[in-house]
Formats: sequence, structure tokens, C-alpha cells
Amino acid sequence: MICTNCPHKCDISEGGTGRCHARGTSDGKVICKNYGRVTSLALDPIEKKPLAMFHPGSKILSAGSYGCNMHCMWCQNDSISRGYVEADYLSPEELCDIACRKTGQGNIGLAYTYNEPSVGYEFVYDCARLVREMGMVNVMVTNGLLDPGRFDALSAHIDAYNIDLKTSDPQKYASIGGDLDVIIRNIKSASDHGCHVELTTLVVPGFNDDEDDFRRIVQVTADTDPSIPLHITRFFPAAQYTHKHPTDIKVLRHFYDMAKTELENVFMGNV
Repeated sequence: MICTNCPHKCDISEGGTGRCHARGTSDGKVICKNYGRVTSLALDPIEKKPLAMFHPGSKILSAGSYGCNMHCMWCQNDSISRGYVEADYLSPEELCDIACRKTGQGNIGLAYTYNEPSVGYEFVYDCARLVREMGMVNVMVTNGLLDPGRFDALSAHIDAYNIDLKTSDPQKYASIGGDLDVIIRNIKSASDHGCHVELTTLVVPGFNDDEDDFRRIVQVTADTDPSIPLHITRFFPAAQYTHKHPTDIKVLRHFYDMAKTELENVFMGNV
């Protein structure tokens, strides 16, 4: 069976899983195997997503599952991104009820984050509809690697996105399982749908810390909308990149200055 959730189009044998580890087949159908499996749940400041210009100062209930359709060697959430993780089950109704009960603590909605939420598309979609019905907001923190039709259908229920823009080089993206054209297309589509959009570039030494790559990232952002906030974030050793040094602060500041010449809203993170 072919899974059409993302551009990988995994051909999954009966009982198996795709490269994201979260989607598989059963009885001749592609299913969302991580549906309702919540590995992480926390009430976070909205700025931690990071969203700098969407309800600043508020909090949002943040939920994660397991699985990811990319394989970044420096993944900060490697323990829940690489495969099946034992997790408690929460139905969309149960999770949204928790979010609603947290409004007294400043919660404004539900954020789908920690692992890559799009691999659990059906659960995110079902929760997002309920959250909207309850008068709260939906936030999605994503790599953007989702089938365009599915992305557009979900955007009807998402209030704010933070989307990773890891590199402007198609070959570099392909090396970690990404598709630059699809991701740029989805960034523009989210903006066209009227969603609040912020972008994050984690500057990884030896991967995307060269000036030409970053200059093109700034241009992609400016071509979409120069008012879109861009977060330039410092890398710290993690996962398979524990041998790397943290990003040089001088590089981040240089990139910040470059971005400010083209973009209205630029932020440095993890500094």
C-alpha cells in the first residue's frame, strides 16, 4: 500500500510501517499508528514554540507523539522521532478537554509539537477541529513536509505555524529526507490561507552555516512575505552530532544582520 501523507510515498507491506515509523498498514489500508499516542504534554510559553508575534506572553498546551518523516542527524527530540515509543492514549476529546481546563492557567489552545506532528495527520486534524469549536487556537510546529492537499485542508483549522526552513539547497534537504520545493510551497500556502507564519532556521555547523545558503533562506522568506518572522537559532550538540561544537555566536550575529536588511522581524534563539 502506498502512503500518500507526504512526498516520500512509502510503499508499506501489510503490518509494516513507513519511514516515519508512525504510519503503517492494516487490513489493506494505510493507518495512523500513532493516533492518540501522546508521549509529551506540557503547558509552555508560546515563545518556546518559537512564536514571537502570536499572542506574546501567553501559554499553550503542547502535545507530542512519536515519529518523523525526516532524519536530521542533530535532532533535539531524537528519543521520540526515530521509532515507536510506548505512550498513553488520549482521544481528541480527552486532549481537548485538558486544554480547555488549562485556560485558567493562561492556556490559549493546543500546539502540535515535539515530534513531527504531520505524520499523525488524522489525530492533529481531529483535535484541531475540536479546539476551534471550543474557541481556542491551534498551533503547529512542523518541518513542512506534508502532502500539499493535506496541508491545505489542515490549514483551514490552524491559526499559527512555525515551520522549519533548514536550508535553501535541494540536495542538502534531500540528504536529510526533505523536499525543498514542497516545503516552500507549503510555507507560501500557509501565508496565503491567512495563517500566522513564523520560520526557524537552526544554524548547524558544517550543514547550513555558509553565507550563500543563508542568503537564499532570507530571499525565500522575503519573497513569501518580508514581515514573516525568521528565527535564527543556535545549534547545540545532540543525537548523532554530539561531536560538533555549538554554533559560533559571531556567525549567528552576522546572519542576523544579513536577514535584517531584507526582513522586518528577525530573532536569535538559544543564545
